[in-house]
Amino acid sequence: MSEKHFSYSDASLRDLAGKVLDLARTAGGTAAEVEVSEGFGQSINVRKGEVETIEFNKDKGVGVTVYLGQRRGHASTSDFSVDALSRTVDKALAIARFTAEDDCAGLADADLLARDFPSLDLHYPWDLSVEAATEMARVCESTALAVDGRITNSEGAGVSIQESQFVYANSLGFMGGYPGSRHSLSCAVIAEDDSGMQRDYWYTTAREAGDLASAESVGQRAGERAVRRLNARKLETRQCPVLFEAPIATGLIASFVSAVSGGHLYRKSSFLLDSLGTQVFPSFMQIEERPFIVKGLASAPFDSEGVATRDRDVVKDGVVEGYFLSTYSARKLGMKSTGNAGGNHNLIVPSTGESFDELLRKMGTGLLVTELLGHGLNMVTGDYSRGVAGFWVENGVIAYPVEEITVAGNLKDMFMGIQAIGTDTEVRGSRRVGSILIDNMTVAGN
Repeated sequence: MSEKHFSYSDASLRDLAGKVLDLARTAGGTAAEVEVSEGFGQSINVRKGEVETIEFNKDKGVGVTVYLGQRRGHASTSDFSVDALSRTVDKALAIARFTAEDDCAGLADADLLARDFPSLDLHYPWDLSVEAATEMARVCESTALAVDGRITNSEGAGVSIQESQFVYANSLGFMGGYPGSRHSLSCAVIAEDDSGMQRDYWYTTAREAGDLASAESVGQRAGERAVRRLNARKLETRQCPVLFEAPIATGLIASFVSAVSGGHLYRKSSFLLDSLGTQVFPSFMQIEERPFIVKGLASAPFDSEGVATRDRDVVKDGVVEGYFLSTYSARKLGMKSTGNAGGNHNLIVPSTGESFDELLRKMGTGLLVTELLGHGLNMVTGDYSRGVAGFWVENGVIAYPVEEITVAGNLKDMFMGIQAIGTDTEVRGSRRVGSILIDNMTVAGN
């Protein structure tokens, strides 16, 4: 694959990382770690058929952390010259000298560092000219505008190309890195009639351009989603089942991840403290972490500290089997890093077998949520309250759109109240899950 967008070879980045570690050792650091990276981006946005913005970005950086015993200092630079690297190391050391000792500070445990580096096919350059990207965005937008005469305006369509590469190294002898890519196409339009205006959007994202949905399909989906929201009504306050559409359901899994992540756990600011080995979900619920999926958007052979990732069951039969820990948070908890410094890796939530239409029928009468508004999660208590928009469902069939309502509950009850998970799996991020049906929540309206 072509690497013409990069200014440095992998060997050059490795050489720079080695130089920084040498400088840190010579300057008196007892341990050090460094990340050297560069990135390239191109984005084109079109609105009403006209080019609105063309953006290019090209950046690079070195971040170095130096330890003096258990005192830590960090500094960074975008200058790759030896003088600049030396000054950056000196700054990190100066910070470390004036930092209090922390008995949990330090590099990752040597026995946890990655030794195998499987090829995960994460880098696919996209040599797309500005002219071709512009035409793709125009096709996407024009398709959306042609869906229905009530689509009267557009927020535009955009094509984005992103590529990056990095090398991470530390004074324990670890050095590893790889290039990656993430490309996307999106569109947002506005529908209008006597009832008012409604906006909606759609997008596609993938490592390889060939895996993106077509411009026509993205535009079609954006247009259909905008039109179907016209004539939205309010609801009276009630208790009812709630179905979270797949792109929204990923947020429920994200809330679980946050609650069982090291930072919240050691600070005792999570509603799932000491949840390891306890039943948090129904017994049919599984959450698997799979870091080695080829082309996966969250695939990685090691985390941001060099700790090896591994396949594991985070939740098995509804029981929490593992946390998400970095080296520091693990030491604060008296545990070992789980290889999650920097986040989770491809969480898979298997479906219970129902299609989206079957989930609607299973719910019977209730609320389908397709958009969340605002922030309303208390991580300490688990209390959940979000403004939403979506559709009222009667007898398993979508009846009409709804807006200006709030759904509320507690995540502990919501997790245990999951009734089914759809086959309409969302694959555009680090958490793969279908629509989630919850047995009962408070819907606040008029």
